[in-house]
Amino acid sequence: MIDVLNLALPYFGLIFLGFACGRLQDIPDRGLAWMDFFILYMALPALFYRILAKTPFEQLNNVPFIVTTTLATFLVLAVSFGVAFAIRRDLAQSTMASLAGAYGNIGYMGPGLALATLGAQAAAPVALIFCFETLLFFSLVPFFMAVARPGGKTTGVLALEVARKILLNPLVVATAVGVLSAATHFEPPVALDRLMAFLQSAAAPCALFTLGVTVALRPFTRVPWEVPVLALVKLTVHPAVTLVLLSAFGPFDPNWVATAVLMAALPPALNVFVLARQYDTWVEPASGSVLLGTLVSVATLTTVMWLVQHGGLTQALLR
Repeated sequence: MIDVLNLALPYFGLIFLGFACGRLQDIPDRGLAWMDFFILYMALPALFYRILAKTPFEQLNNVPFIVTTTLATFLVLAVSFGVAFAIRRDLAQSTMASLAGAYGNIGYMGPGLALATLGAQAAAPVALIFCFETLLFFSLVPFFMAVARPGGKTTGVLALEVARKILLNPLVVATAVGVLSAATHFEPPVALDRLMAFLQSAAAPCALFTLGVTVALRPFTRVPWEVPVLALVKLTVHPAVTLVLLSAFGPFDPNWVATAVLMAALPPALNVFVLARQYDTWVEPASGSVLLGTLVSVATLTTVMWLVQHGGLTQALLR
């Protein structure tokens, strides 16, 4: 268990360092805009491009794994939406709230933790999960928000806006280019590859520290009823559903199963708050869900990591 804690605590430590600095230092949050831009448009795209480009293309062409893991996340998203709508009775707020129960920290924490826990064999499933879950969330959220707030726009205009937001998302673009590079065996010039390696190395530290600062600067006075329920769904139901579906529709490589369950066990992503702020709905609860989910995941996520490292998930698959 000490080895697992040594892997996990540096990631949580960066978040809590950011949170402490945000609480102790009286610095305006305007500076976070440039950090957000750097993370979203520079560091994370470089991270996912290099992961995908260096993964053999035949490993990326695993349709059953893609369908099963994406279905698991979709089912958990639907359950989360049902929980939120039963409480809120509002389509826009319920859409944002549902992300807290299904959208894990697959960009900031996922790759580093999975690679540290399972090694290089986790690269391909991490890349696939990120790619298709990003497509899932960035397709459904704009669609439901457009339905909730049509603003007098026609169906055609709304469809074009949704398509544009999906296709121009920097993470989706980087993922597509990475897959293309893997398929064509393209190797960038050495100087460019080293630049992207620098950016890749900066992705997790900057993102996790920024997550902590962002949560610290947000007003958070109470916990709505749905927040702890959605945190429970995200941290326990999501990995359980993922394991059950992979067991039912398999067999899959045990390392891929372990990676998928580990990714499903991640706490709510900072993007839950980013999207809530973008659409100006469910903002304070989104901040609270990220904070609460991250705190509780210190116990739940490290437990999953321990099971992964000690073969607990493999034994569950064989039963």
